Amino acid sequence: MAEHHILLMDGPDHKGLIYQVTRILFEHNQNVIRNDEYVSPSGYFFMRTAFSGDVVVADLLQILKKELPEGLNLRINPNKKKDIVVMVTKEHHCLGDLLIRYAFDELDANILAVVSNYNILQPLVSKFGIPFHYITHENRTREEHEEAILRTLDVYRPEFLVLAKYMRIITPTFVDQFPNRIVNIHHSFLPAFIGANPYRQAYERGVKIIGATAHFVNNHLDEGPIIAQDVKSVDHRQTASDMATLGKETEKSVLSKALKLVFNDRVFIHQNRTIIL
Repeated sequence: MAEHHILLMDGPDHKGLIYQVTRILFEHNQNVIRNDEYVSPSGYFFMRTAFSGDVVVADLLQILKKELPEGLNLRINPNKKKDIVVMVTKEHHCLGDLLIRYAFDELDANILAVVSNYNILQPLVSKFGIPFHYITHENRTREEHEEAILRTLDVYRPEFLVLAKYMRIITPTFVDQFPNRIVNIHHSFLPAFIGANPYRQAYERGVKIIGATAHFVNNHLDEGPIIAQDVKSVDHRQTASDMATLGKETEKSVLSKALKLVFNDRVFIHQNRTIIL
């Protein structure tokens, strides 16, 4: 069976780029399964091409780089499940949803392990036969705690980290180990209600909608490129607790949607924004 790959390309737009890419793939016995592209108003080009065929990826990539205009970013990924580690604290709802999707082969990823700074969720994770690492932050500086986590992650070498309600701020040193490879679910519709107790903030403000945001993590708190968002209507009858309950359901669905996009190589990052193809 022919292998399936994803070609991702972005850079300054040039006339005939789609033709050139598909021509090269055709000439090297590759079959284009799907092609999606977008040109921004500023003239920046994005393209995702799914193709199949027996090929030496490194050689094909060199040919593409040689024949296409300079200044383009090119990469070819195998069309396979991504290896991930999930990081959590105490809340179970997002983790539980991911574990169930994983168990029923709906996640497009392999959960290699779960890491937490509390052991509260270990019984849940053990039901799915996934390694659980309890790495306490007590009696450790933030840097010492992160160093311990990084030692554990080095064993698994995940392609992505998923912060499924991991409630500790991570340092730039940690983020730099996984550039554009950490996905976080935030319990509000960013940029509103950044920080702690967003549902209490929303309730006190008298909002009419609440939401959730999945985004990549960078070195600015809750300001990384946004992948997916959703909102639910609320009114004055609902308490902060009611909003939190509704918000948790929204968080699960938004995180799931975002991960599906990321794991299927549909997300480009450009100037702290995402382009979804």
